[in-house]
Amino acid sequence: MTRNPDGTWDKSKLPSRHVTEGPSRAPHRSYLYAMGLGTREINQPFVGVASCWNEAAPCNTSLMRQAHAVSEGVKAAGGTPREFCTITVTDGIAMGHEGMRSSLVSREVIADSVELTIRGHSYDALVGVAGCDKSLPGMMMAMLRLNVPSAFLYGGSILPGVWRGKEVTVQDIFEGVGAHSAGTMSLEDLCDLEQHACPGDGACGGQYTANTMACVSEAIGLALPLSSALPAPYLDRDAYAVATGKAVMQLIERNIRPRDICTREAFENAAVVVAATGGSTNGGLHLPAMAHEAGISFTLRDVAEIMRRTPYLADLMPGGRYPAKKMGEAGGMPILLRTLLDAGLIHGDCMTVTGKTLRENLEGVVFNEDQDVIRPVSNPLSPTGGVVGVWGSLAPEGGIVKVAGLGHTKHRGPARVFDGEEACFAAVEARDYKPGDVLVIRYEGPRGGPGMREMLSTTAAIYGQGISDKVALITDGRFSGATRGLCIGHIGPEAQAGGPIALVRDGDIINIDCDAGTIDLEVDPIELEHRARDWKPRVTDYATGAIWKFSQTVGPAYLGAVTHPGGVAERHVYADI
Repeated sequence: MTRNPDGTWDKSKLPSRHVTEGPSRAPHRSYLYAMGLGTREINQPFVGVASCWNEAAPCNTSLMRQAHAVSEGVKAAGGTPREFCTITVTDGIAMGHEGMRSSLVSREVIADSVELTIRGHSYDALVGVAGCDKSLPGMMMAMLRLNVPSAFLYGGSILPGVWRGKEVTVQDIFEGVGAHSAGTMSLEDLCDLEQHACPGDGACGGQYTANTMACVSEAIGLALPLSSALPAPYLDRDAYAVATGKAVMQLIERNIRPRDICTREAFENAAVVVAATGGSTNGGLHLPAMAHEAGISFTLRDVAEIMRRTPYLADLMPGGRYPAKKMGEAGGMPILLRTLLDAGLIHGDCMTVTGKTLRENLEGVVFNEDQDVIRPVSNPLSPTGGVVGVWGSLAPEGGIVKVAGLGHTKHRGPARVFDGEEACFAAVEARDYKPGDVLVIRYEGPRGGPGMREMLSTTAAIYGQGISDKVALITDGRFSGATRGLCIGHIGPEAQAGGPIALVRDGDIINIDCDAGTIDLEVDPIELEHRARDWKPRVTDYATGAIWKFSQTVGPAYLGAVTHPGGVAERHVYADI
């Protein structure tokens, strides 16, 4: 897209022409004048600046400030910013109760609401500012769905808290609940810890889902280099926001769109980074969903195969030693990408929002030898990525497990079956389980939950009780990025679809080998056929509303738990209206 000789914009192919051009649009323009815009601003490209600002949790409270800074960048580069907000459901507060059923649903609502706002008002480009687990992939899904020039900005991580001289995060509190139930932490200490672990703005401060997807945003090319590094409270972040606003205007001028950036190779780069950072297993859910928007087939198996051959390099919580801010201080994603590129583990020729390739962005970046957060490929924390997939008779569609920092990767034991997380959490809190057990939480999948809840309250309680190396936990639901221990999620087909997990009974032997990538139910297939005859889907409490709608359309976890046909079924792309 080029400017006219006089410096004005040629809007003949921009979507905003439908609301700003010609006599018939005089009523539309009257609304724009009412908001203080002048003729010059109306004749410029309209850039939607979408943020997930709210007061639900600290992940989101700095986003309005950063969205305003994005708008300043857009204005400086000759565009007209239009700010709007969408929702967030914050997992840390939704965790462990019915609220968690809203979490994955919110990813779809975020993508849908951004899409509808852009479509309804004919905006020409999009900058998305997000700071929480589902808002990051939801915002990037909207970019890929609309395919207007777009750039992403992470709101930044929270700073670690300090409790009795030790850096702590919200993970320590969840695990403290388990320690309290085990009698190794007093109620007074737990209450004191909760007042110190989260000192201000920002997303959870380890390599949990938010920071994992922030790393993905840089690796996949939708965010400016180093933009995910600084914690949310640092006002220096605003310079990246301004630069992001300027960058999206360059993308409009050059007509570089998200699907030019997020190619199959770029998704492979993203999967490499999830593995190399010991990132969240939710990466195995969100990357297929993002690819789906672009019409690219990129399943859990594709993600897992890449992760299996990727070395684990970043020593980050929960499996490692350091909180998220330490990675930024070590040089952030450019340092990690440089070492991965030099080892031939990522594709360097992918386009990015800078208008340059990933390789060009990394010119002049030198590995920082004066830090020990990011390892060189020659000296990894482990030769296999921090996240791996498993398949077998219990999970024909696969499952996923974070092995970063995990010594307990093989387990064979009897099943202890729970229909829903609450029943399992109650048993764990009462220590009503035995060493060697495989705790099975089912009917928590995308359809059966509904909503595919995370299980951090339960897994953290097990860890806090000091027995996580003696039991395993599997579910057709999900795990938080803060989960540690032998915990396998995304088991598919889910119980509600009649998958093998629905047929497991107490005492059945389950054999898990994460090194080999297998998970098997040691029950005779004929016996399973008999059990299947008596099986029926569970009737949930959700017969109306948004969660019901989600359950009616959502697909399997290995394909990203998506709710519409995706880019492959498109008849037209919004950007070309």
